[in-house]
Amino acid sequence: MTTLENDRLSTAAAYSERGDYRKVWDWPTRFFHWSLVAALAGAYGSNKLGANYFALHLFFGYATIVLVAFRVVWGFVGTRHARFFNFVEGPMGVLRYVSAVGRGRRTRYAGHNPLGALMVLALLLLMGAQAAFGLFGDDEIFNSGPLAALVSKEHSLLLTSFHRKLFYVILAAVGLHVAAIAAHVAVKREPLVQAMIHGSKPSHLVSSEEAISSSRGGLALFLIVAIAAALLVGLQLAPAPSLELAGF
Repeated sequence: MTTLENDRLSTAAAYSERGDYRKVWDWPTRFFHWSLVAALAGAYGSNKLGANYFALHLFFGYATIVLVAFRVVWGFVGTRHARFFNFVEGPMGVLRYVSAVGRGRRTRYAGHNPLGALMVLALLLLMGAQAAFGLFGDDEIFNSGPLAALVSKEHSLLLTSFHRKLFYVILAAVGLHVAAIAAHVAVKREPLVQAMIHGSKPSHLVSSEEAISSSRGGLALFLIVAIAAALLVGLQLAPAPSLELAGF
């Protein structure tokens, strides 16, 4: 999963070498990454546009649920560097990585490093919780989530509060994520952003044994359709929310 070398961090020039590229990120993982970015931006924008765009806000929420659920499943059945088993490490692994970086030792990870893995898990948890809370939400004016009728009014309002406040936690996590990538790129000159676009990294960063040969696209498409269909059926079976118009 990694290489910890005894020499000091390479110079920026060493990480800028031109050479062959090897595939690391399959297209389903890249599709998930950028689609989640779009879903977060869309959910925020549609919320700011007001109550008339609630249906659009719901769409982005549903998209987030499908994407997060897909990524969790893909973390077990996806390609090598997408599987949790191959990049999530325990506390000792994280401490070894932090210690190595702190001592200036070079670290090489074809996929996520241990700190990056923690951020992946954190964002999945935060985004999944954010979207799930929204399903039970109620703005007490015009709109309510599709599952609001399954909980009491008190609990619906509580989950709505969580839904609103958690967004700022997500923004902080995303900001930290972007800052960490920028720092990593600035110090090591590794093309992390480009790799998440075209899926490949320079061959001096990825051994031939670590490269992937297939994206398992057919399996990914099946999972996305199945998860979306399951969500649609679940929403159709949910009781319709009742609107309390006593305040009008």
